[in-house]
Order: sequence, then C-alpha cells, then structure tokens
Amino acid sequence: MSSQAPAHEDAHEAHHGHSHGHQAGHGTFRSYMTGFVLSIILTAIPFWLVMSGVFESPAVTAVLVMGLGAIQIVVHMVFFLHMNTRSEGGWTIMALIFTLIIVAIALSGSLWVMHHLNTNMMPMSPEMMKNMP
Repeated sequence: MSSQAPAHEDAHEAHHGHSHGHQAGHGTFRSYMTGFVLSIILTAIPFWLVMSGVFESPAVTAVLVMGLGAIQIVVHMVFFLHMNTRSEGGWTIMALIFTLIIVAIALSGSLWVMHHLNTNMMPMSPEMMKNMP
C-alpha cells in the first residue's frame, strides 16, 4: 500500500477523516464564538485606551494598540482561518509565521515613517510658531 494520496478520493472518505491527503482544520461553533469574543475584546481595549487617554505618553498607547492589533491578527488566523501545525502538513503554520513577519515589518515601518514625518515636517518650536506672520 502506498503512503501517497490517491489522485481522486471519495468525498465521503475525505469528509469523515479517512482521507489519505492533507487534512484541513474545521472550526466548531465554540471555536468561532471564542474567536468572535476575543476579536471584540481586542477591538474594544485599544478603542478604550485611545479614547480615555489612560496613558499620558502617546508612544505607550501606540505600542499597546499595535501589539493588540498584532494579537488580533493571530486570533483571526487561528480561530477563523484554522491555522495550526496539523493542517496541510504544517504549511499553514508557515503561512502564520510569514504573516507575523510581514505584520512586524509593516508596523515598524509605519512607526518609522510617522516618526520621521513628524520630526522632519514639523521642525518648528513653539517659540518659532509665535513669531509666524
């Protein structure tokens, strides 16, 4: 008997776990609800942090909001896209790692650009602004 998956599998066998090919993760109602509740919480906390001004430092608030955003991306990928180490021979976890790297690059690049725009486009001190015509 070959360990290779047949070219054409019966849909009944594939659906009931007798498939010889790649297995995809399937969500349950509980896992979808867990992901939904976590996504609501991970949306509400940054909103509350920004709107209430919990921290005096905007940098601390920005780092926390971005951190919670990155966590929310992982929650969506795990609970809604069913990424784990067992599905598709481990390739979905590789997609998760790739996504985390891209998100880290995008977030750090965005912060870098915003910082330099603020520094280079707004070089005036308050005293200089008072003397403007």
